[in-house]
Amino acid sequence: MSTTVRLDRDCAEPLWSQILTDLRRRLAAGEFDEGFPPDSELVRIYSVSRHTVRDACRRLQDEGIITRARGRGSQVRPVALEQQVGSPYSVFRSIEAQGYRQESTVLSLERQRAGEIADRLSVDPDEMVVSLHRVRFADAEPFAVDEVWLPEAIGAVLFEIDLSHTALYLELEARLGARPDRGTENIRPALPSLGEADHLGIDVLEPVFVIERCTEWRDAPLEWRRTVVRGDVFRFSSRWSPDHGDLGFARR
Repeated sequence: MSTTVRLDRDCAEPLWSQILTDLRRRLAAGEFDEGFPPDSELVRIYSVSRHTVRDACRRLQDEGIITRARGRGSQVRPVALEQQVGSPYSVFRSIEAQGYRQESTVLSLERQRAGEIADRLSVDPDEMVVSLHRVRFADAEPFAVDEVWLPEAIGAVLFEIDLSHTALYLELEARLGARPDRGTENIRPALPSLGEADHLGIDVLEPVFVIERCTEWRDAPLEWRRTVVRGDVFRFSSRWSPDHGDLGFARR
């Protein structure tokens, strides 16, 4: 972004507002994907005072588009995702409900022998299962890598589905009437593998969450899932009240 931008100094629109409009356009075009320019660079490009630049950038900060910190300059804020936990949930529906478009790129979809997943799905190690490996995106920003295994009788239907923009649970329920009715889930912090970091567009030293989930349907295993989620864009939250269990600690 080295080209000087000429502002209209004769119109009624303030200079900071003209800069703001141009910065929004450049952000939408992806010009700042490698980093937001420092104030000194913006002063040079727009031929205005540092105060005028700060007025424009403050608006972007108020809108949650960039962050500004002393000594670090301005940075484009990454996608911020929140997931409620404590009951069965669909990441697809949750992401879309927050205003993002959730899409997936399938890395592999195949039949394979259960092997080490056998115990998770209560099948013999030599039995065939269906495995799905995909990268998940929110508004084109990768946020998770999913690995899902299902018994072949259930998972076979996946070969008939375009998985690029849909919820796995939604498709299983619509086509088979299958939906999780019980399960367990564990969430722990970790560092990604080289492959996971590459798919997520992060460094191997950036923390992630590893989510391991096992669900059942009609007292039989439905899926075993391992999901690696970027720690810088994802957070988990829960809500509770006296109506949801015994909150004994509140009386102490």
